[in-house]
Amino acid sequence: MTEVTKTELTEEGKILRRIRSFVRREGRLTKGQEQAMNECWPTMGIDFEEKKLNWVEVFGNDNPVVLEIGFGMGASLVEMAKNAPEKNFIGIEVHSPGVGACLMAARDAGITNLRVMCHDAVEVFEHMLPELSLDTVQLFFPDPWHKTRHHKRRIVQADFAQMLRSKLKIGGIFHMATDWENYAEHMVEVMDVAPGYKNTATDGSYIPRPDERPLTKFEARGHRLGHGVWDMKYARSE
Repeated sequence: MTEVTKTELTEEGKILRRIRSFVRREGRLTKGQEQAMNECWPTMGIDFEEKKLNWVEVFGNDNPVVLEIGFGMGASLVEMAKNAPEKNFIGIEVHSPGVGACLMAARDAGITNLRVMCHDAVEVFEHMLPELSLDTVQLFFPDPWHKTRHHKRRIVQADFAQMLRSKLKIGGIFHMATDWENYAEHMVEVMDVAPGYKNTATDGSYIPRPDERPLTKFEARGHRLGHGVWDMKYARSE
């Protein structure tokens, strides 16, 4: 997922700049992905509209809600939903083939506790998510923007942290993971001073990979090559 600046104008014609969470990458859907989109979207897809969601209406129950930003092709998200039927999962991803692949995997696994959106996560948070309604927000392996001059484009920034905090329940968790050590350090730097959050780590800034976050093929390969992965969990404290 990528951040860019979107230019808007005020009524007086002055330029405003605001952050979007992505550059849209439509890509080409396979026949299977396209079929899954057509078949599954009416029951598992959520269209963007400037109206607050009601989770009981969305899922048909009041189970805890876990939201993932930028789920890629959806393999780990589907696995998490399959492993935790007592929770509701919602994924936001702007890459259409990824959404199609996620729906295809969810359909094949017979999962009913997963919903997906294909839209800018920042706009979804602003317009559709109720305050104090999420148990967990997940951000796994976001674009690291590893060049120093691009660090300002990283999605984990002070404003982003506060946007998330308003949607988390008290005690709710913001779980991040990255395979770039410099980005992990950046995440900790931002989150340690973000009002209303507390790092749940008890030994240093990072935690071992939690059981609920599946080990991806990419990550397993990285481990074999000696590459590190850093997990962080911050709880909303107030």
